[in-house]
Amino acid sequence: MVMYIDVVPNRSSPPAVLLRESFRKEGKVYKRTLANLSALSPRVIERVRRALRDEPTPHEGRLHICASLPHGAVHAILGTLRKLGLDKVIAARPSHQRNIVVAMLAARLLFPTSKLDTTRRWKCCTLARELGVADATADDLYAALDWLLTRQHAIERKLAARHLGESAAVLYDLSSSFYHGQHCPLAQFGHNRDGRKGLPIIVYGVLANRQGCPVAVEVYAGNTADPTTVLDQVHKLQQNFGLQRVIITADRGCITGTNIALLREFPALGWIGALRRDGIRKLVEQQALQLSLFDRQNRAEIRCPDYPGERLVACLNPLLAQRRRQKREALLAATETALSSLAAQVDRVRQKGRPLTDDQIGVKVGRQINHYKVAKHFQWRIEGGSFHFQRRQDAIDQEQALDGIYVIRTSEPPAPWPAEAVVRGYKQLAQVERAFRCLKGVDLKVRPIWLRKAEHVKAHVLLCLLAYYVEWHLRERWQELLFADEELEQARDTRDPVLPPAPSASVLAKKNTLQTATGLPVQSFGSLLEDLGTLTENTCVLRLTDSPDGPARRAASQDPSTPARPGIGRKRRGRKAGRRNAAPAALAGEPTFTVLAEASPLQQRALELLGLYPVR
Repeated sequence: MVMYIDVVPNRSSPPAVLLRESFRKEGKVYKRTLANLSALSPRVIERVRRALRDEPTPHEGRLHICASLPHGAVHAILGTLRKLGLDKVIAARPSHQRNIVVAMLAARLLFPTSKLDTTRRWKCCTLARELGVADATADDLYAALDWLLTRQHAIERKLAARHLGESAAVLYDLSSSFYHGQHCPLAQFGHNRDGRKGLPIIVYGVLANRQGCPVAVEVYAGNTADPTTVLDQVHKLQQNFGLQRVIITADRGCITGTNIALLREFPALGWIGALRRDGIRKLVEQQALQLSLFDRQNRAEIRCPDYPGERLVACLNPLLAQRRRQKREALLAATETALSSLAAQVDRVRQKGRPLTDDQIGVKVGRQINHYKVAKHFQWRIEGGSFHFQRRQDAIDQEQALDGIYVIRTSEPPAPWPAEAVVRGYKQLAQVERAFRCLKGVDLKVRPIWLRKAEHVKAHVLLCLLAYYVEWHLRERWQELLFADEELEQARDTRDPVLPPAPSASVLAKKNTLQTATGLPVQSFGSLLEDLGTLTENTCVLRLTDSPDGPARRAASQDPSTPARPGIGRKRRGRKAGRRNAAPAALAGEPTFTVLAEASPLQQRALELLGLYPVR
């Protein structure tokens, strides 16, 4: 049995194209019509004919992928950035410098690295081509940083107009990053929050709204004390942002007694802070804070003459108390082990007839006694070449009685700010702490800092803040796909403000099944970006080996004296001419085009949540 296409002429009509089969029966050949193909185009009919004859199509085996670049993550970041209008916040008018800044901003999310390495790595995805910065050098990036720093005040003013308003609660916190080198004047030795000893640091403070969305950043020298930076933020809020009535929320290291005296010079300014541990102990000693208040409740509002015009909200968190007791006991045990080893060493040396002097023993004790910051809980005696120590159990018991207790102080009246709202407002500082974790952790990597000029360091930190601004919005929209509690924000105003938030049923289901409600695998922020990176944009070339002038065209393409034909071998996607790149492996005269890989269900959902699917 053989199938074939038969063309039957008609006198007054176009010929009929029929799909027929022929077969032999009892020595005779018969044919039978299977379908009428007259309505199909000649090209389709020719394809059917070749398929029936098992002949190769003209282009079979000649379609080659000459470039494949990650595009999905670039599309998600740039698309979100443009939907937020952040490019217009940076500068209202398009410019090459703005494109470089936006490209560096996206690169912090995709592959945070040095400026020189950035110019290499953004060519390994569609980022450089999308923004037309493939030819940018490291010097161009440094020049763009200088340009960005001149626009910092305008950028922060626009972000504040979006996310802050009169009588708004503003979150403020500081952190630091270590510095490699000896050239930057901002790099000074100070309180290193990174735990890296022997390196100078740079301090930076972040302003955010109540939800933790970053608005502004200020960079200080490493030896700057936390309280001295608060007034700078007050002036920024009132003078640069034009906000007279705001409530600043900061930790106990910023809202100090000295700062409060200065803040009272601004009558329209409110604040929320917390007492240090010695202040809480003094309240207990004065019986202004009685521990019996927590027998039936975990918070109580108190008054004290030492804090005129302030409201104090005392809270007891039993889980926090348990963790502090466990940590203290572990530190005491570690210190006790080290001191016992030292005492045994002193005894051995004395028994051998070579006793150490009291000064020598004192030096050794000094190295060990406060290694874990619990020297106040030990008492020791050095005399006659011997060393003895013991715990100060009374001091340990006094400190343990205050475990889990913290006192929040505020200038705000109870009408708009009841005790529950004050506690919730202070605990919102965790949102800024998350920003620092993202800035210094695996996402943006603000550290290590190698830049020499103070202006470049400030611009670098500002760039990282703007990158976190995009990341913050990405995380908000991707909550469904991440290990995030989607119901936390709604439950924040109704749950107990003192106790840790109880996870919702939906987030527990995510953690147990590792799947979303729709069956997609739950992701971290980094793994989701990596998965989107596998959505590639492929540049294809069609080899015209059968065309009579194909060899001549290829020879012409290899001859440098032959001018290239305009428009041949370039992508035609409706973009500007400056952003069209010839396919790397395409030859002149061979048509090239781009094809986007098909999105997986996870990639499709991620882009849908951003409003960027389908990808055009």
